[in-house]
Amino acid sequence: MAKPSILSKLNIGTWRENAWLILGCVFQALSVAVFLGPADIASGGASGLAIILARQFPIPISIGLLTFIINLPLFWLGAHYMGGWGFLLRTIITVILYTSLTAFFENTALKPLTQDLMLNTLFGAVVGGIGGGIVFYARATTGGTDILALLLTRWRGLPLSQGYLISDVLVIGLAGLVFGWEKALYAVIALYVGGVTAEAVSEGVHVSRTALIISEQPENVAQAILSQMGRGLTRWSGVGGFTGQDRPILFVVISRAETAMLKHIVATTDPSAFVVISHAQEVYGEGFRKFE
Repeated sequence: MAKPSILSKLNIGTWRENAWLILGCVFQALSVAVFLGPADIASGGASGLAIILARQFPIPISIGLLTFIINLPLFWLGAHYMGGWGFLLRTIITVILYTSLTAFFENTALKPLTQDLMLNTLFGAVVGGIGGGIVFYARATTGGTDILALLLTRWRGLPLSQGYLISDVLVIGLAGLVFGWEKALYAVIALYVGGVTAEAVSEGVHVSRTALIISEQPENVAQAILSQMGRGLTRWSGVGGFTGQDRPILFVVISRAETAMLKHIVATTDPSAFVVISHAQEVYGEGFRKFE
């Protein structure tokens, strides 16, 4: 049996996860240093609060350093509720990397690519969201309100984008007072777009569809799906609440592109069937993704 690596003993992830983590930190640091920071777009989070504070200090101070200082009291919250000391160690390492990269990019020859507020808002949000999603995929966070957003997702079942929006209201309010409410509105756009992007990157774009089919001709519908689509399905029995009669129910998982074909098969086989088609964020098993 192979001996566990030093990384696994310390519970700070595999080499592959840490490579993704570094890449995610690079994206997030570029987002702040090139797009959001120069435009004074404080789109929530520890970095947003750091942008606000950096503009208020009488002496120049790095946004990266301020971000690290703001994260210190949040480390305990993450360690207590989201993975213990292993999570805390990974978060500290990630925050140090992220804030160091942000400070580095701030002091290099990198210059803002545009002075347009909307372009800075959208590109900063997308680049930062990609970075955040990669970091989440690597089972880490860059601290700040990432921790609060993940806790809201875990406790309340909220989408990640909504978790960001709720956890960062205070920061955006402060941005409105300091930079003006027009830039605060841009910050709201950046916050939402960044959250949606992070959600898509961390959870993947492998969105499938599930279908429940209640039909009086279950054998014909099932055979048509098997022969024409090559998809397996599951069958069980239910009881109609209005008629009190047994109703066969078919359950099938399909790709997004197969939705039209499934509706065509059901419509031509049993036009009176009752069909419910829903989103499935992730599907693992035969014909779909494999567990890694």
